[in-house]
Amino acid sequence: MTGFDPLCRQCPRLAAHLDAVKRQHADYHCAPVPPFGDDQARLLVVGLAPGMHGANATGRPFTGDHAGILLYRTLHEFGFASAPASLSRDDGLQLHDCRITNAVKCLPPENKPTGSEINRCRNYLAAELEALPGGAVVLALGGIAHRSVLAATGLVASRHPFGHEQLHALPGERWLLSSYHCSRYNTQTRRLTEPMFRQVFARARALLDANGASA
Repeated sequence: MTGFDPLCRQCPRLAAHLDAVKRQHADYHCAPVPPFGDDQARLLVVGLAPGMHGANATGRPFTGDHAGILLYRTLHEFGFASAPASLSRDDGLQLHDCRITNAVKCLPPENKPTGSEINRCRNYLAAELEALPGGAVVLALGGIAHRSVLAATGLVASRHPFGHEQLHALPGERWLLSSYHCSRYNTQTRRLTEPMFRQVFARARALLDANGASA
């Protein structure tokens, strides 16, 4: 993907953390995790960052951790994925009219990137957003992803507050649709239920269908 650097080490803290994790888990990816999916996608799903034993291990966003279970199952239900589960980078899964990325491409300690790390990684996200066609939908999972998308497109967060299933217009006739993150914590505490998540995807699908034939 244009703008993605698989060898990026711009953030000293993240680079050192990846090195430390690699020493403990030699078979883990432990590098920037590339976006996954259709290069011509009209739906871009934006998460926070790779999880320690999920994307950081497998090298594919939302693969190998709890959050990915609900995400890929829902993507499949709405026609965006060829299978309901993502098991590994070589499992043959394909995304249709959909691409998945993260606001921060490297594993942060305790899953908490600093503000400077989020800002430094934003150029990659901005390139992904710029490549989207008109009518595209950006689905931000969580507040950090939501605010990073806004910043990457030059919008002020205070004028476009985060909220579950909130819709905001983006430059280039694109849409930002936000959702609570499908993390284990959010699903176990019922902050995010499966029907709530399905409703977000139903809205994304309706927006895409209203702007052209679905994939």
